[in-house]
Amino acid sequence: MMKFNSILGFSLCLALFSPLPLAKDIEKIQLPDMGDSSGALISPAQEKELGEAFFRQLHAQVEVNEDAEISHYIQSVGRKLALNSDNPNQPFYFFVVLDNTINAFAGPGGYIGVNSGLFLMTEAESELTSVMAHEIAHVTQRHLYRAFEAASRLSIPTAAATLAAILLGIKNPQMGQAAIMAIQAGSMQAQIDFTRDNEQEADRIGMQTLATANYDPRSMPLFFERLEQSTRFYGTGIPEFLRTHPVTVSRISDTRGRAEQYPYRQYPDSLTYALIKAKLRVLTQTDTPTTLRYFQLTKLQGLTEQRAVAQYGEALSYLKMQKMGLAEQGLQDLVNRYPEQPHYLTGLARVFLEGKQYDKAVKIYQQAIKRFPNNYAIKFDYVSSLLKAGQAKAAQQVLKSLANVKQEQLLYLEFMSQSYADLNQLAQSHRYLAEYYYAIGQTETAILQIKLAQKMRPLDSYLAEVLEERLRFFILEAKQQREER
Repeated sequence: MMKFNSILGFSLCLALFSPLPLAKDIEKIQLPDMGDSSGALISPAQEKELGEAFFRQLHAQVEVNEDAEISHYIQSVGRKLALNSDNPNQPFYFFVVLDNTINAFAGPGGYIGVNSGLFLMTEAESELTSVMAHEIAHVTQRHLYRAFEAASRLSIPTAAATLAAILLGIKNPQMGQAAIMAIQAGSMQAQIDFTRDNEQEADRIGMQTLATANYDPRSMPLFFERLEQSTRFYGTGIPEFLRTHPVTVSRISDTRGRAEQYPYRQYPDSLTYALIKAKLRVLTQTDTPTTLRYFQLTKLQGLTEQRAVAQYGEALSYLKMQKMGLAEQGLQDLVNRYPEQPHYLTGLARVFLEGKQYDKAVKIYQQAIKRFPNNYAIKFDYVSSLLKAGQAKAAQQVLKSLANVKQEQLLYLEFMSQSYADLNQLAQSHRYLAEYYYAIGQTETAILQIKLAQKMRPLDSYLAEVLEERLRFFILEAKQQREER
C-alpha cells in the first residue's frame, strides 16, 4: 500500500459559520490568489485513494444511508450544485448519514456527507442546498488542504480511519498508539478551524453557486438563524459542529445583506425534496407512533401536494409498524391520483415486498421501470424483489446495467453475492461478499470470505487468480492496520 509521507490537509466538519463582508459584485467575483499549496502536499491519485478509504471507514463508525431513493436524491441535488460551481470538473460524492445530530462534513476526495438530523431541520430545499453549496466551495477552493496541514506517517487505511473519527467527533477504538503518536508528531488537531478568508470565500462562492443552480440565496441566512436559535436549547450538549462553528448574529446579518443583493423571486421546493424528507423522518425516528401522529396532523393542512406528502409519510409509518392493509390503502390512493410520481409507486411495491407478495412487487417495479427507465433507484429495488421472488438470473441481468452506479456500490455487491448464492455458485458469492465487507471497512472479514471462496469447487483459473490477488491486497492492508494500532 502507498504510504503518506507528504503533508495532509482535510476539511473536517461543516465549517460554515464565520463573519464575512458584503460582496460588491455578486455576479463577477474576483477571488484572491491565496496560493494553492495542496499540489505539493498530496497527488490526485493519493487524494482519490484516500477519499475511497475514508468513505470505507465511515461505514465502520456511522450508519451511512443505503436506501437507493435517498441516495438518488442527494446525488442529483449535489451534481446540480457541483455543475454550477466555480469548478464543475471537480469530482464529488454526496451521501446521507443516518444520524439525528445536526452535522454535515467534507472529507478527502470530494466526499460530502449530510446527517439526516440536519436534513430534517431544513424547512426548504434551498436551505439544504445552501449547506451543500458551502461545502462544495470549501472543496473547490482547496480549503481542506490550506486549513489543516499535518505530517503523517500513516498508511492510507489507518489515516482514513483516524480522519473519519476526528471528522465525526468520536473516539475510534481502532486508533492505536502508533496512530496517536503520528498525529501528535504532525500537530494534528481534533478540530479544524478554517481561516476567516476561507469562510468568506466559501460563503460568497456557495451563495453564487446556489443562485446559478436556481436555488434561493436567501436560504443561507435563514438557515443560519435557525441554527443560531437552536443552540439556546442544547445546554452543555451542543453538537460538536455547532461548538466549533458557532452561528453569530453578525454572521446572520452579513449573509442576509449579501443575499439581498440578488433579485427576489419565489423558489418552490421540489416534490422529491419533501418526499425524501418524509421518508427520512420515518426511517430515523424511533418513536413511530409519534411520527405517525405528526403526519396525520400535517395531512389536515397545507396545499393539496403537501397533504399528499403527509399521506405518503403516514403510509410509510404504517408500513414500519407492519400495518400492511393501511399502508397499501394510502399508497394505492396516491398512485391512483399521481400516476407519474415514482415514489408513490415504489412505496406501494415496498408494501407488497415486505408483505411477501413478491410477484405483485415485481410487477409494480416492472411498471415503474417502464415509466422511469433512467431511475437507477427503482432498478435496485426491482433487483431486491426479483431475488426475493427466486429469480436470481433475472436479477443478475438487471445488475449488469448497474455495475457502474457508484452511489449504490454496497447494494450492488450485496445483491451480486446473494444472486450467486441462490444460483449455487458459492465461490463467486463469497468473492462479492468479500468486496462488500471491504467496502464497509471490515478487511479481516473480507479476508475470511476470500479464503472461503478459494475452497469452493469448481474454481476456474481466472477466478482463482482474481481471488489470490485480492487476498494479497487485503492481507497487506490488514497488516498495516494492525502495525499502526
